[in-house]
Formats: sequence, C-alpha cells, structure tokens
Amino acid sequence: MDELIKQVNTPSDLKKLHGNQLNAYCESLRRFILQTVPYTGGHLASSLGAVELSVALHYVFDCPKDKILWDVGHQAYAHKIITGRADRFGALRTNGGISGFPRMRESEYDAFTMGHSSNSLSVGLGYARARDALGERYHVVDVIGDGAFTGGMAFEALNDIGASKAKMIVVLNDNKMSISQNVGAMSEYFAKLRLSKRYTRVKRAVKKGVLGIPLFGDRIYKALDKTKDGVKFLLQNNKMFEQMGLKYYGPVDGHNLTNLIEIFRQVQNETKPVLVHIITEKGKGDDAAQSDPSRFHGVQPMGAQNERSFSQTVSHFLCKEGARNKKVVAITAAMADGTGLQAFAKKFPDRCYDVGIAEQHAVTLAAGLAAGGMKPYFAVYSTFLQRGFDQIVHDVCLNKLPVTFLIDRAGAVGADGVTHQGIYDLSYLSLIPDMTVLTPKDGEELEKMLQWSLSFNGPLAIRYPKSYAFDRPCPEIVYGEWEIVRQGDRKVYIIACGNRALAAAEGVAGASVVHARFIKPLDASFLDSVNKPDVLLLTVEDNALRGGLGQSVLAYLNGKGLRVKVHTVGYADAFLDDFSVEHSLKSAGIDTESLTALIKNFS
Repeated sequence: MDELIKQVNTPSDLKKLHGNQLNAYCESLRRFILQTVPYTGGHLASSLGAVELSVALHYVFDCPKDKILWDVGHQAYAHKIITGRADRFGALRTNGGISGFPRMRESEYDAFTMGHSSNSLSVGLGYARARDALGERYHVVDVIGDGAFTGGMAFEALNDIGASKAKMIVVLNDNKMSISQNVGAMSEYFAKLRLSKRYTRVKRAVKKGVLGIPLFGDRIYKALDKTKDGVKFLLQNNKMFEQMGLKYYGPVDGHNLTNLIEIFRQVQNETKPVLVHIITEKGKGDDAAQSDPSRFHGVQPMGAQNERSFSQTVSHFLCKEGARNKKVVAITAAMADGTGLQAFAKKFPDRCYDVGIAEQHAVTLAAGLAAGGMKPYFAVYSTFLQRGFDQIVHDVCLNKLPVTFLIDRAGAVGADGVTHQGIYDLSYLSLIPDMTVLTPKDGEELEKMLQWSLSFNGPLAIRYPKSYAFDRPCPEIVYGEWEIVRQGDRKVYIIACGNRALAAAEGVAGASVVHARFIKPLDASFLDSVNKPDVLLLTVEDNALRGGLGQSVLAYLNGKGLRVKVHTVGYADAFLDDFSVEHSLKSAGIDTESLTALIKNFS
C-alpha cells in the first residue's frame, strides 16, 4: 500500500489533494486494485474503469450526507478504498472482510445495499422525495452503467424521474459493456451519443472565439447560450433523455479527472434532474483486462480449484442438439459467458437471443417462442431468475408452455455474498402449479436431464451450482422417480438433492442414500414405502428450508398420516450473509459430520 493510499481514509482527506496529486492518486488506486483483486478474486475490469469517476464524485460531493448510489455495485472498489476500507481491502469478499458490493451495514458511505442491476434510479428517486418531504438538503447521485440501462426497471424509474422533476443527478457510465457485450436498441442509441462528442468540441470552440471579441463578446455569448438547446438538438442525438425531462450533459471523457470535477460542480447547481453521460474503458490501466473485459469482469482468486462446470455440459448439449433440431433456441440476459451459451451463440447466432439485463422480458420471450412452436432454453443465474417470478407464473406455467429454465449458480455462492445467494429457487418454483423441478448430481446426470427435456411438453426447471467434482453412471430419467444411490440401513434414509448435499450424505456410514433428482413432483411411491414408525428420514438441500424439499416431503407425509420420523436440513429463515460456500454448508449442517451427529441423536 503506497503513501497516497494510506493518506486518504475519508473523502475529506481526498479534498486536500490538488492538481497532479489527484491524478497520481488515481494511478495509486489502480495499482492497489490490480495488486489485490487477483488474490482475493472480484470484479476487476469494471472497478478499474470507474477510478476517475469515483475520485471526482467524492472530490465534489459531500458524502455521506450526499448519497452516491452505485447500480449493481461491482464498480465500487475505488469508492470503498476512498471511504476508509483500504486496510480491509485485502480481505475483500471473505468472512470477516468486506463485501464486493456496497452494503449499508458495512459503511455509512454505502447509501444502499446493491448487487442486482437497474434499481439505482428507483432508489435515488426515493431518496430525493424523502429529502424534499423532510425539508433536508443533500445531493442524490445515481451511477448506472449502459448495461444496467437495458433493464426495464431503469426506464420505469426514468419515466417517474422526468415527470417528478426531482433534483437528482444520473451518471450514465458508458463502457459499452455489462458482463458480455451490450446488445439491443439502447446500446445502439448510446453508440450514437458517443459520436456526438463533436457537439462538445463545437461548443468549446464557439465559446472561446466569441468571448474573445472585444467589448461585445460577453453579450453575444449570452445570446447564443439562449439558443444552445436548439443547437444541441441539431448536433447531438440526445432527444430521448431531454424529452423525458432530464437535462443532458455529455458525452464526457470519464478518465479526464479535471473535466469530470468541472462538470459535477456545474450540475450541482441544477434544480431539476440531469443526466451526465460519461465514456469510460472497462479494465482501464491493465492491458489484459482492457483487451478482454468480459473475461476480467469477475476473476477467481489465485490458486482457486477449477472443478468441472455444469455450464460446460449445457454448452455441449445445446450445440449438439442445435445442429440436429432447428427448433432449439437459447436465451440469455447478458450472461452468455457465465451460463455456457457463448459457443451456441457463435454457432447459431440466429437462434441465441441476448436480451440484455432484462430477465422479465427473457421469461416471456421464452413463453412466446414456445407458443410459436420453438423449444426455448433460458440459461440464468438463480439469483437473477427471481426477477422474473410473475412472468414464470403468468406467462409460462399458466399456459403450460414447454420452456426449460437452466438455473445456474443455485445454492450457496460464496464470495459474491448475500445479494447473489441462489437458495430460494426450489421454494418459489415448487409452489407454482404445472412446474417440474429437477436437480442433477453431476454433469452426466445433467446431460440425461437435458436429453429428457427435449420430449417433455411442459414448464421445466433444472437447477445446479457452478461446479461438480466428478461424473458417474446414473439410471435413465423417469418422471417423478428418485435414485437410490446406496442401499444401507433400511431404518435411516438420507434424501439429498444436488451434488453438494449428496456428497455430505454419502460420507455418512451405514445410512441409505437417496438422490431426490425430482424436487417436484416428489417420488410418492418411495415416500409411501418408508412411512413407517421405526424409520428416520433426513432431507438435505442446498436451499432455504422454507418451501424447500424438506417441507414438501413433510407436507406429503402429513397428508398420508405421518408415521416416519423426519428431520430437515437446509438454510434457516435468514439471509445467508456468507462469503464461503464451505462455511455456508457446514453452518447449515450440510456436511457429513453434522449429518452423522443428527442420526446418533435420533438413535
């Protein structure tokens, strides 16, 4: 940690720097992030691109009184360092350390807990209205990326902001990327806006020339200034924001610290909502991250073990079946790389639809494709599918459409923390009529489930975590039928779903182990056969207990007249605030030692 990083522990310390010191501090921040994140893991490219932006905001605004809201939040590492967390930055995304995202509980400078995208404008407007209602005085600054702007929620808020005329500042951080390359009409619109830098150049040249006219220059410039909106509309393609009620500034070079500070000081004085459009480079300062920002969006810590990826199985299956069947199509919400759709997109670009950060639209798009005779697969992280719940109910399941949801990063996720835990999907999917839910134990079984899905004519969800340890043979998929993995003590059955729970169960000596690969429907025949007074059932799931496998098993057996002893193992009714998958599992009792102890206590 160099001296400048040590010197700045609060925004007040930052304001003591001037001129070249500020630029030197930006370089120190970049070096510090580059020296740390490869060891801790985290969102590297996006934070490198937001260094000057973070410095300029904290230099101009008075935080924590003023509120800076970082949409998604994975670009906020410089913000965290400036606001007194440099000494804990080496423990980024670890228990006892700091979160990779802004968290209200972590710092007074984090005005809101972030992690999902497109919500900052709604939060900011809420802050602005609360401020005005209470007669308080502070600035509200929303930093939102061009990728997050593809989310419908951002436009709902933008519509309200323009109508309300609330005093707030929206900073559009345009780096042409979300995680994957941005897509869609909005991305094309921003590309046109980037070309309008000529307006800024013309404006500066005119101002310099006119003000240089002796005696009359000042009056001539004031007259011209009154017509600048008309000129701006001719030279700059920014009509959308202006017509929605936001005064537009930009585009501005997001790495020119002097210009950023100047424009933020200027917009402080605006009494109505403004949008400042800045252009940044994702991965700025690191050649590898700049040349391949998608790969360096999120990096694994050095030395991390690379197990087999479930998304690789998805990729292989879709590419193979896509060649055989022209009805097979895939959908991603700006996550083609992470969910394994990149190869399919390259091979079949006309049948892979990247809708941007718009999960609600993605679900209903899949419903429309299915209704039109196609076989759609929507690959999405568990935490992001939550955003499309109503569309799953109303548009897919109500119509009994054959949409397959490939739910990646299910269960505990570790370093991404509380906002990204995938521990609710079994619960909310299981309560929807006509939904079938499966979970594989490894890639071999996922392949068979995917093959089975081709002929399944209804809503289907297959959920799995990021990785698994090894493949092994498994029986064919039969609707609603579980797999007896090991026949042991017929008085103790461990019913496990997913590879993590199954790994814990198989380590328990003597017990019979059953893999509940169907979460909905349950294997009624098996449950009926073991519903006896001298039998103990342990259900184990990498999911919240409420509404999960265990409670579904209990509800079924109660309906039949419960005779068997049942104990459920999973996550408690609390947010899983943990940065380690292993720690999460052990704390919930999803480990061999805990399961063995439970069985002994029941004996």
